[in-house]
Amino acid sequence: MREFKRNKIILLIILTLAIHSWGINADVTYGNASVKRIISVYDGDTFRCDLYDFPAIIGSNIGVRIYGIDTPEIRDKRPAIKALANKAKQFAKSMLMGSKVIVLKNMRRGKYFRIVAEVYIDEVNLGEELIKRGLAKPYYGGTKPKWEVSLQRKRVN
Repeated sequence: MREFKRNKIILLIILTLAIHSWGINADVTYGNASVKRIISVYDGDTFRCDLYDFPAIIGSNIGVRIYGIDTPEIRDKRPAIKALANKAKQFAKSMLMGSKVIVLKNMRRGKYFRIVAEVYIDEVNLGEELIKRGLAKPYYGGTKPKWEVSLQRKRVN
C-alpha cells in the first residue's frame, strides 16, 4: 500500500511537470517571414502561401492561420453565419491579393502543420482589421467563440 501511494505521488509529479512544460512551449515563436505568393484563401482566418527564403519542403504551399482571431466557418449550416463567413473570406482575400508586402510575424506552429502568425499586409494587421469590421472575434485558443444569428422579431400590432 505504501508503494502504491509513492508511485501515485511520483506519477502526479511527472504529469504536473509535463503539463507545465507544454504550457511553456505553447508561447514559443519562430520569428518572421515574408510571403512570396498567395496560393488560396480558405476562409477569413486561413490561407495558403509560398514563403521567401525557406526550402520548398517547409515554405511552399504552406497553410497559415491568423493568430488571435476566429472567423465564422464556411461550412456552417446557418445561412446568416455562412454569409458572414463568406464576407470575411472575401475581405481577407481582397486584402491579401491586393497587397504589396505581406509579413507573417511571431510565427508559431499550429495544428495540421500550419503556421499560426500575426499577418501584416502593407504594415496593417489583418486580424485587427477583421475584428474592427465585425468579421472576426478575438481568439487565443481553447473554446472558440460562438457565432450567433441575431433574430429580429417583427412587432405585431
